[in-house]
Amino acid sequence: MHDYIKERTIRIGRCVVETRNTVRMIAKEFGVSKSTVHKDLTERLPEINPELANQVKSILEYHKSVRHLRCGEATKIKYKKYRSQQKNDTLVSTRS
Repeated sequence: MHDYIKERTIRIGRCVVETRNTVRMIAKEFGVSKSTVHKDLTERLPEINPELANQVKSILEYHKSVRHLRCGEATKIKYKKYRSQQKNDTLVSTRS
């Protein structure tokens, strides 16, 4: 494993523990995909730093346990923003 991947994995793990942010928020913050963050936290981190990995695991399990309570909130926001953008694009094109 390359050093930059190890460093990123540890930084992401520490960030999760400090902020308790979701994988989606961490991915946006670090400029990587959600899949990369998830792989870093669940596969790579236990090899590099098992103690940190256990802390992260408990946070990820908590996020998974409350996921149903948010009822797809992030997806709703995403599509609401998308529809708003479409509406604005339509208004601009009809005025031209």
